[in-house]
Amino acid sequence: MSGHRPHLPDYQLLDRAPTIAEYERLCRVVGWLTQDFSAAPRALAASLACVVIEHRGRAVAMARLVGDGAMYFYVQDFVVHPDHRRHGLGDAMMRRLLEHVHGQYGKRAFVGLFATPDGAALYERHGFGAGELKGMCRLIE
Repeated sequence: MSGHRPHLPDYQLLDRAPTIAEYERLCRVVGWLTQDFSAAPRALAASLACVVIEHRGRAVAMARLVGDGAMYFYVQDFVVHPDHRRHGLGDAMMRRLLEHVHGQYGKRAFVGLFATPDGAALYERHGFGAGELKGMCRLIE
C-alpha cells in the first residue's frame, strides 16, 4: 500500500522507515526529548514495519511496529506533527500497521501499545482497550 493517500490531498502514506533526521525532528516536535537518538539507527533497522506520512514531500507523521515477528507486536514511536493532527493521519497509519500484522503474521497476534491520554480515543477506534492488563515500563539508565 505504499503511496496510499490519507483523506486529504498533499499527503502520502509510505511504507518506509523515517530517516534519522526525520525521526529526531518528529520526536522533538512532540516533546520526546529523553531519547538516546544515537540508538535510533539500530532501533529503526530492527523494526518489523514502518510508515511515514509526507505532506508536500516532508515527513509529518511516523509509526513503527516492533516485536518478535510471530506472536507479539508493539506499536512504537507513533507521532503526528501537531500542525497536521485531526486530518486522519493517525487512523491511516494505524490501519496500515494492523494490515501489516494481518497480512504478514496471521490473525492470532497480540498487538500492544502505550497511549497518551490524548491518543487513547484513536487507539480505541481501532479495537485497543485497557482490558484487565496493567501496562508498566521501566527506563534503564
